[in-house]
Amino acid sequence: MYMGLRQQYWWPGMKKDIALFVVKCLTCSKVKAEHQKPSGLLEQPEIPVWKWENLAMDFITKLPRTSSGHDSIWVIIDRLTKSAHFLPIREDYRVEKLARIYIDEIVSHHGIPLNIISDRDSRFTSRFWQSLQSALGTRLDLSTAYHPQTDGQTERTIQTLEDMLRACVIDFGGNWNSHLPLIEFSYNNSYHTSINMAPFEALYGRKCRSPISWSRQKSYADKRRKPLEFQVGDMVLLKVSPWKGVVRFGKKGKLAPRYVVPFKILERVGKVAYKLDLPSELINVHPTFHVSNLKKCLADENLHIPLDEVRIDERMHFVEKPVEIMDREVKKLKRSRIPIVKVRWESKRGPEFTW
Repeated sequence: MYMGLRQQYWWPGMKKDIALFVVKCLTCSKVKAEHQKPSGLLEQPEIPVWKWENLAMDFITKLPRTSSGHDSIWVIIDRLTKSAHFLPIREDYRVEKLARIYIDEIVSHHGIPLNIISDRDSRFTSRFWQSLQSALGTRLDLSTAYHPQTDGQTERTIQTLEDMLRACVIDFGGNWNSHLPLIEFSYNNSYHTSINMAPFEALYGRKCRSPISWSRQKSYADKRRKPLEFQVGDMVLLKVSPWKGVVRFGKKGKLAPRYVVPFKILERVGKVAYKLDLPSELINVHPTFHVSNLKKCLADENLHIPLDEVRIDERMHFVEKPVEIMDREVKKLKRSRIPIVKVRWESKRGPEFTW
């Protein structure tokens, strides 16, 4: 825009004015791709100090149903030693059934953990599961909606497990759950670069120290991020599809806007998440979002006209009516005098005056 205008126009601060005009355009904010570092510095979870006190868990679903009826895997990881349990389950298990498996397989072997990091699966957000963990004295740390990076350790373990399952099924055949115990054994005995040993060695060896350079990992991650904060009451644009290939909020198609119209920030949740004031049609969407899915809206909503209120004639001109004459003058030329009047127009864009 600047290069196009500079050939015929100029005024002091022209480039700054044009940049400010573009950044306040609501349509541009919705459709333009960002070429900057993702927002929100890495929020470091609590550093574990002992084995099986800080857990991370998630589900692998939609697996082929086995002869025993299993179609999912419950992945539970110790965040310190990286040792893991892979528990075959059914996707339709009730929370009470999962709680019994949790007590039998985790609590009975490793004791009650201090905290659990998980996503916002309906089973983890259920009242029964939260009441159980509260009674046991375990704190639940749920990830921000649509932000899998919150628990990257579990996501990476799940990726490794899926690769091992594929390899076993291809080489040995049979049901995948028959290979699961050996896969768990193989995983826990494989060398992990992050701890410089196998998880079994870290779990059953000498007294464990914290072997992971957490601060180095955080600084490495923050090099590819930028800090971004909002205030309560700010208007922000929400990214329509935080995950590639996922259609949400009723927006479909390749040319759908990248961001949906501004939402008001109601409160700050933690350090890198915010709760938004979503309309009634999005009542089924969790209102808390990570800062990387938000972008500050600088556009003035009052400057935008609802399309159903715009009237256009057959020549594609706005239909506007004069309201009153505000002033009168006589324009003096070399050989003539032209009487002119200042007219106030009826416009949806606000008060407009022309001579």
